[in-house]
Amino acid sequence: MSREVQTLYVAEDEDGIRMDRWFKRRWPHLSNIQIQKMARAGNIRVDGSRIKPEGRLTAGAAVRVPPIPEAIVRAPGEREVLSQKDIDYAKSLVLYEDHMVIALNKPVGLAVQGGTKTTKHVDRLLSAWGEGMDRPRLVHRLDRDTSGVLLLGKGPEAAKRLAGAFARRQAKKTYWAIVIGNPKPGEGQIDMALKKTGINDFEMMRPADRKDPNAETAETAYATISRASHRAAFMALRPFTGRTHQLRAHMAGIGHPILGDHKYGDDKSKELSGNLKLQLHARRIELDHPGGGKLIVEAPISPELRAGFEHFGFTEQDADEDVFANVKRIR
Repeated sequence: MSREVQTLYVAEDEDGIRMDRWFKRRWPHLSNIQIQKMARAGNIRVDGSRIKPEGRLTAGAAVRVPPIPEAIVRAPGEREVLSQKDIDYAKSLVLYEDHMVIALNKPVGLAVQGGTKTTKHVDRLLSAWGEGMDRPRLVHRLDRDTSGVLLLGKGPEAAKRLAGAFARRQAKKTYWAIVIGNPKPGEGQIDMALKKTGINDFEMMRPADRKDPNAETAETAYATISRASHRAAFMALRPFTGRTHQLRAHMAGIGHPILGDHKYGDDKSKELSGNLKLQLHARRIELDHPGGGKLIVEAPISPELRAGFEHFGFTEQDADEDVFANVKRIR
């Protein structure tokens, strides 16, 4: 059993998720009966209040998590205590660190949270900084195959403030991507509701009618930075909302899938991608620092995105300014 009570925060793309499903995402070995018992006993609380298993969570909400019983069978390679190699690896990912915030440069292939078949993930590596109050908290997420800036809060108060900034859409996030073709117009905003279909590895977000009760509003600003003839474009993307796979679904939805995306790509984009991995990178985050002032963190491009740059002739110098400096939400 985990040794302590934790406070975790609901991520942007988990807004509206059922409490029991939120728990199952993090601890797949928990049964529905176990979750129900913890909820009935009042051991699970959201922003200090009791909640039923079917209750819905809102982005940024603080979830009190009681000690979680361990799975009867441990996943292969999973250890109770991190090895020195794991600790060194976790520390090697640090882009920025102070007394309240840690910013990691998450590599492609490293999941943010664990699952039934996922034994190596960021959440586990956070033990490199200690346990209890010393253990950093996740405040948002990136897809497994997306690289770039991932912020952590040191201590519950810092995590609460950071999670609140994400929940209130106050964090300015800039992603770099390479897509097939040339979007026209070259810059603009995508206002396309999305609906989740499928489950687990087959889960996808698809365009949906706003009137559909299961549809989620989703807004993304985009700008073309450079073009490789008519074949591909180097894009800057800024999500104003935080839906699962939002950028991937939106670019596919306007007919320009991100290259290397085998889930949302079409036959043409998959052919053009060749051996390239997902060409999506969380380049920059800007938001209020929980201790005051501004926090701006940039992540150097990943080897996977660099391979795409070299293939199409793009360079980082093509993006020499913040293309979204004067961009605001449509509504």
